Amino acid sequence: MVYLLQQLANAVPIAALYAALAFGYALIFGMTRRPDITYGALFAFSGQIFLIFAQFAWDRLFLILPAALTLAAVASLLYTLGTAGGIARYVMRPLNRHSPNAVIVASLALLILLSESTRLAMDSREIWLSPFLNDRLVFFRHGGAEVGLTAIQLGNAAIMAALVALGHLLLVRTRAGRVWRAVADDASAAQLCGVNADAVFALSYLFAAFVATVCAILATSYYGTMDFSSGLLFGLKVVLIAAIGGHSVPLRSALGAAVYGFAETLWGSYLPLAWRDMALFSMLVLLAVMYRREARV
Repeated sequence: MVYLLQQLANAVPIAALYAALAFGYALIFGMTRRPDITYGALFAFSGQIFLIFAQFAWDRLFLILPAALTLAAVASLLYTLGTAGGIARYVMRPLNRHSPNAVIVASLALLILLSESTRLAMDSREIWLSPFLNDRLVFFRHGGAEVGLTAIQLGNAAIMAALVALGHLLLVRTRAGRVWRAVADDASAAQLCGVNADAVFALSYLFAAFVATVCAILATSYYGTMDFSSGLLFGLKVVLIAAIGGHSVPLRSALGAAVYGFAETLWGSYLPLAWRDMALFSMLVLLAVMYRREARV
């Protein structure tokens, strides 16, 4: 029982990460209605920019660790939002207006561009952060066994969950949320009612990029690095896990992704790890196909 409780606790941070990423991705999918793996590339890009500036601040500016991480986080946010704004305005929005299926091809090209840019900036080497906030907080004791998480795991999960909760409240309680739903349902009809669909598209992309950046900074701080292959891995994974709850409602996408996070952790705890990704990805593909068939009906 203690082992199960510990595995459930271990699943909370990864479930929160998947939920926040799926929520942000659903905002973009609502605009394009096409799979877009650029979102995973932005996640990896922001994490790698965070590492580059953290190393620069530590080695060249001789800042203390909190100051170095703060500078790196600000730089990551500025770089990623600027990149996402350019992608939304000059690539995705024009393609979505004239040739929606080209969004899929463009997302792969953008993933390669972002991944290679950061790889060259990092000289094809991995940068690692020093661990911090790794004090273990114990929730439950039974005999000699303990159930707990580190401070950074709890903090990351809380911030990511707060992002999803805040984003959901904005969508259901504010005029901006109603406008987003109107454009997601029918952009042409929304424009006839006086809505600037282009601005909604760009702002949706920027807010989603903001969510991805916060998640990347938190995840990189916890794991200590961001691998060069993370863009493709998370790009494909987010596209698929967001389909568990359906793409039409971002909160449902987030909840479905959280379920996947628990399933992934429990599989690794009780079943052969070598089969985990293949089995779970097969399940995701099946769910994505089922969702598309329901959407057409």
